Amino acid sequence: MKYSAKRVVPFVVLAVIALAAMFVPSAPVFSDASKYSSADIVWIIVATALVFLMTPGLAFFYGGMVHRKNVISTMMKSLVAAGVVSVLWVVVGYSLCFGESWHGIIGNPMTHLFFKGVVSGAPWSLAPTIPLALFALFQLMFAIITPGLVVGAVAERIRFTSYVLFICLFSLLVYAPIAHWTWHPDGFLFKMGALDFAGGTVVHISAGCAALAGALVLKRRKAHIEQKEIPPANVPYVLIGTGLLWFGWFGFNAGSALAANGLAVSAFATTNTAAGAAGLSWMFFDVMRGKKPSALGFCIGAVVGLVAITPAAGFVAVPQSIFIGVVAAIISNAAVYYKQKSTLDDTLDVFPCHGLGGMVGMLLTGVFATKTVNSGGNDGLFYGNAAFFFTQVKALAIVIGYSFTVSYGIFKFINFIQPLRVSEEEEELGLDASQHNEEYGSLVHGETAPVAEAQEVKKPSRVAVPA
Repeated sequence: MKYSAKRVVPFVVLAVIALAAMFVPSAPVFSDASKYSSADIVWIIVATALVFLMTPGLAFFYGGMVHRKNVISTMMKSLVAAGVVSVLWVVVGYSLCFGESWHGIIGNPMTHLFFKGVVSGAPWSLAPTIPLALFALFQLMFAIITPGLVVGAVAERIRFTSYVLFICLFSLLVYAPIAHWTWHPDGFLFKMGALDFAGGTVVHISAGCAALAGALVLKRRKAHIEQKEIPPANVPYVLIGTGLLWFGWFGFNAGSALAANGLAVSAFATTNTAAGAAGLSWMFFDVMRGKKPSALGFCIGAVVGLVAITPAAGFVAVPQSIFIGVVAAIISNAAVYYKQKSTLDDTLDVFPCHGLGGMVGMLLTGVFATKTVNSGGNDGLFYGNAAFFFTQVKALAIVIGYSFTVSYGIFKFINFIQPLRVSEEEEELGLDASQHNEEYGSLVHGETAPVAEAQEVKKPSRVAVPA
């Protein structure tokens, strides 16, 4: 077996991190529990687990919609983020997001290097009733799912190793700065007064813009150019994925209250209401245009509603969440329709659904936010405060510009050092076989397709994406 540098580097990097971790001094677990609330700790532990569940949920959601020859590769790219980001988070990711602020731009990477001071440290200033380590783990789950969202836009043509490198660079260069700007008390968007309760900008807009950048750099799939209709591999997978995402989103949004209190209950209610309204909105809008009501339509609409309510969940009242869900679904539905008429090959419509859904949610937070729901928030345009609405617009523009530009540069950089896109032969064979030597069809239908032999017949060539 030949050990090329590209094969060896990932393992060597992980080995170096593991060896360095041996020499990090052990810290005592917090002993003074008097300052913490047991109820809050229990709820945030549950919420953390719920948010983690969204990652396999996303894998099922995406995996069910791609061609059957790409199911495993698509699901794997979402799930592998749990491994990559978990290690990065402990080493330096948490520090970059929530470490000592450097001019409101980024956290000092040395503040919590290798989780220094996290296990035994004082609680986070905005979560005083739970241990700092629990806050850090809760935030980790957000960092895991964000690069996983981008998979849907680049599915069926991106090389696995290139995507793993993208996860690393995106997490450090895009996610961490935006999280610091938005959620750190010294972050410049936080100080500016922008509100994002659970990740409209940090998660969905950043991922949506990265998805758009990835689709543009990778160019179109052969099937897309030939206008071949690709049937979903498994619609029940999409239904399962939607259910897991919806269930996990209660931890995503209600957990962002960072306590077991009334605000968590309100965020739980707005989350469920917006999702239901958006699912119906998407489905009924399709029916109005002459289509039949579909499971895919309801599922996609519900997820769009969950995306849109995310920044607003803890700032708006329950009735207004219906409006947010309905409007977001209509806008994303129309965007998908016009995208299909264009040459943009965003495989699973990540930008129209997550990107635009997050943008709609941020803007409508600026419209419907009210101090009646959250005294720590602000009143929006609907309640006579136009200044706050324009603050949301400014924050939105900054995050869109930064996340798209840097993500585009990341994809270009990766393609410069190694091929970003699989070869035509690999694309035709399917990424399950060419990237992982596994096949979804053989697992589901009992087939025994000779994957290894197929790879021998069609030897993949290494080509880079045209500049």
